[in-house]
Amino acid sequence: MSAINQAQNNYTGQYIAGQWRPGRAGTTLQDHNPYNQKLLTEIACASRDDLDDAYRSAAAVQRDWERLMPGERAAVMYRAVDVLDRRHSEIVDWLIAESGSTRMKAEMEWDGVRACTLAAATMPARIAGRILPIDVPGKESRVYRRPLGVIGVISPWNFPMHLSNRTIAPALAIGNSVVVKPADDTPITGGLLLASIYEEAGLPPGLLNAVVGEVSEIGDAFTLHPIPKFISFTGSTRVGRHIGELAMTGPMLKRVALELGGNAPCVVLDDANLDRAVSGAIVGRFLHQGQICMSSNRIIIENGLYDRFVDAFVERARKLKVGDPNEADTVIGPLINEKQFKAALKHIEKARTIGTRQLLGEEPSGLVLPPQVFADVANDSDLAQTELFSPIAPLIRARDEADALRIANQTEFGLSSSVFTEDTARGLRFAQGIEAGMTHINDISPNDDPNTMFGGEKNSGLGRFNSDWIIQELTTDHWISVQHEPRAYPF
Repeated sequence: MSAINQAQNNYTGQYIAGQWRPGRAGTTLQDHNPYNQKLLTEIACASRDDLDDAYRSAAAVQRDWERLMPGERAAVMYRAVDVLDRRHSEIVDWLIAESGSTRMKAEMEWDGVRACTLAAATMPARIAGRILPIDVPGKESRVYRRPLGVIGVISPWNFPMHLSNRTIAPALAIGNSVVVKPADDTPITGGLLLASIYEEAGLPPGLLNAVVGEVSEIGDAFTLHPIPKFISFTGSTRVGRHIGELAMTGPMLKRVALELGGNAPCVVLDDANLDRAVSGAIVGRFLHQGQICMSSNRIIIENGLYDRFVDAFVERARKLKVGDPNEADTVIGPLINEKQFKAALKHIEKARTIGTRQLLGEEPSGLVLPPQVFADVANDSDLAQTELFSPIAPLIRARDEADALRIANQTEFGLSSSVFTEDTARGLRFAQGIEAGMTHINDISPNDDPNTMFGGEKNSGLGRFNSDWIIQELTTDHWISVQHEPRAYPF
């Protein structure tokens, strides 16, 4: 029997204090495959008491974990990498079955999870304090850096395993404990599967807890609970604003990292290599059906190359294989759920109603929506200003380079971006003018590397992930001074 077929026996509840147990809310979450609607498992949902147990369990063991030698915590991370390697096929199959990932995207996500965990293994030895000069005779001034304590993670459904683990792995490695609440659409890949991996790697019980429950039951309570010191959220700007408000107005102030919406521009300047730019725009827009916060949501082409680019882009998009995500060469699989599917159809219908020129757009099958390409899109239109999260490609004409930069920045978001040009100096100058946290020259806007900063500007969020940046987020400074000899006080 495959690992997927065993799901109803393995993943039916919560993982709290090292125990697999049913939730006590009295409700059940049905987890379906978005491509064929097959029932994967039914999960007994968590109650607020379950959530409280998870946070208290995490707090009870965190200090002992923090006191371990750095090498001991690193060893758990290395063992988790070994587990990821052994369970590679199972993990990829789960990502395809639960999140609608195409096989190529699922492989990319597995690789991201592995790389993130491997990078986290280096972090226990990278937490450093400082000894600072001070103008007081006989006094020593030290700043110690230590983990925050308990970290709450709320993760999304689009890259569920990676976007959970990019906080979980560093948090554990540097001495924190974690409670994760995965998205309702991906409770296994976003939480329970990771819990089983770290359990197999020998992580002591209670350090990682996974709670699956309804927003009405544990949603706000997850952030308002007094124990977590930090909430890591990845998702929509609307929900992120709400979580940020709860973190600041609840009984205990909390730090937050909010990775929110995006409206990434892919800018093609008139000196760009056409084939390279088209390839980048195709992948940047259609990877994972466009369901990526960094997806090239707007493709902006300078006038001199516009017509040739449009023709080549449509021809490439027309040839993309659409259908079963389990087949190795499928590029476009299903949207995650009926809600996302209906939202995409609404965007398409509205664009058609106002007369936007559609160049490509076959009919959907189930939740699988073939590529939809619109040309001459106005940047102030809903099609251009909405994070589409679907395989809809708006192509926008820019008069010149200055106009392209103006259009690129004309959005409330500022997560990722890209620019294509044969002149690297021109590309660098253009990139420095983009109001975003990340810009990639002659590459796709969806880029993530465990050794490089990740984060956005404007309404795309707060905080930074990966490497030294996530260490900074998940630790705190403590000033301790030592007065070695009697001090002369003024009275």
